[in-house]
Amino acid sequence: MPTPDPEEEQLQNERHELLHQLTEWLETPMLVLGFAWLLLLGIELIWELTPALETLGTTIWVIFILDFLLKFILAPQKLSFLKSNVITLISLVVPALRLFRLARVFRAARAVRGLRLVKVVGSLNRGMKALTNSFGRRGVRYVLALTGVVLLLGAAGMYAFEKDVPNGLHTYPEALWWTAMLLTSMGSSYWPETSEGRVLCFILALYGFAVFGYFTATLASFFMGRDADDPEAEVAGAAAVAALHEEVRQLRADLRKGKETGDL
Repeated sequence: MPTPDPEEEQLQNERHELLHQLTEWLETPMLVLGFAWLLLLGIELIWELTPALETLGTTIWVIFILDFLLKFILAPQKLSFLKSNVITLISLVVPALRLFRLARVFRAARAVRGLRLVKVVGSLNRGMKALTNSFGRRGVRYVLALTGVVLLLGAAGMYAFEKDVPNGLHTYPEALWWTAMLLTSMGSSYWPETSEGRVLCFILALYGFAVFGYFTATLASFFMGRDADDPEAEVAGAAAVAALHEEVRQLRADLRKGKETGDL
């Protein structure tokens, strides 16, 4: 087995440290741009972007590309970096089709909605990363904020895909209500008719299932913790067990003391 080159290993460590520092420096600006990107995508799906908003969206997209390229250049393991950012890479490539008017080529193949679907999924992925940096992974605030983003943006996507379908989701409030029912596992009598709507519905259903399990576990932990602190609860809590251990220890000390003094 070849011995690793110390100079090369040091260079890899320096590149990794530089990449970490760059990520920390750009965390706040990219967080703001990430939320602005989500807002613009929601406006695009529900209404239409004005020329000024399109220019703003293109500018943010270019900044995202420069950020991705810079991090890719500094990444010590480039293949691993690409594998962990596949969705981000795809979401950066898709807007180029619209920028260069290539979407017209695919219009006959009805791929415009498919490109929108990829953009929605990629934007949700970016939103997840932004919220992770804001609140921290696995926190209740993070899950609540992420669920709000998924609800609003998922409803915008469902509205964009299903608004032209007979008996579809013809208004955004209707799509918002339908998405909320889906995420809470209550369901609805309407079933998406477009292929893109069905794919997005499946993704939203998976997310709703995962979040429902998370909140169920959180509530169970809360009630179990409250019962553990309640001395009158049926199940002995940590405080009660600790008190019992202290009583046993004190009883043993008293017995040992009684033997030494001859009282026992």
